[in-house]
Amino acid sequence: MNFGPHTEVGDAHAIMERAHDVGINFFDTANGYGRSIYPGRTEEIIGEWFAKDAKNREKTVLATKVYGDMGQDWPNTSRLSALNIRRALDASLKRLQTDYVDLYQFHHIDRNTPWEEIWQAMEVAVQQGKVLYAGSSNFAGWHIAQAQEAAARRNYAGLVSEQSLYNLIQRDVERELLPAAQAYGLGVIPWSPLHGGLLGGVIRKENEGVRRLEGRAKETLDKLRPQIEQYEAFADELGHEPGELALAWLLHQPAVTGPIVGPRTMEQLESAVRAVEIKLDEKTLTRLDEIFPGYKTAPEDYAW
Repeated sequence: MNFGPHTEVGDAHAIMERAHDVGINFFDTANGYGRSIYPGRTEEIIGEWFAKDAKNREKTVLATKVYGDMGQDWPNTSRLSALNIRRALDASLKRLQTDYVDLYQFHHIDRNTPWEEIWQAMEVAVQQGKVLYAGSSNFAGWHIAQAQEAAARRNYAGLVSEQSLYNLIQRDVERELLPAAQAYGLGVIPWSPLHGGLLGGVIRKENEGVRRLEGRAKETLDKLRPQIEQYEAFADELGHEPGELALAWLLHQPAVTGPIVGPRTMEQLESAVRAVEIKLDEKTLTRLDEIFPGYKTAPEDYAW
């Protein structure tokens, strides 16, 4: 998402090359990313990198998304109608300079398009060889149930993954979404694992004059400052960088396949890679739950 608006093309290509070097092979994007320049710019940057060397595409498990309006503001140019899925997919493939995507994700639930239409469109895309698997993003647990039951009626595989907001601060998905994903066998790929940087040592950076927050991020920090201060002190006690600890915590959650790290810089990528080596014992996990309490599975979370 950062490629284009926040990361120059050369730096973006270098980050992807380094990702392959350290064994990262799953790249996630969306057709609307790059919007501050123009929608689709991020896909283009990835496509330009694929065009440099065929091995770049061969080694990459590529995911993109469909839902948002691409600037046309006209019926059937957004969301999940069969027509928009067909047109948006072809446009993404052109920008990405590839003939297929491994994972095509619904960026949001479309309450106006029946699942029968959505799955029919996806079945055609799979038959054409343009898509291997379908995934969702920002769904509720009952949306996953709807999607999977509709797919089962068509003898279709349905969703294989869900991409949700999930981190130590924002743990609402533990109530219903994660149990639904586990019950239906979906992989979970959390987005915003550092909650917009609030779990990345923000107070230390503020004190050092490295970073100043404004707007909603500042309001959230002011509200959570005591917890985040405890968290950063605990990270120091453990000898880990706060951002690396937050990523490691997600990797210890049973429903999670892997968090979406979204590095803007090479330094951020290297930090994310170090998180893979961090092993957290039960005492550490319990302490993190004390600082940022989570939820029980529903209905136990709110019933006896």
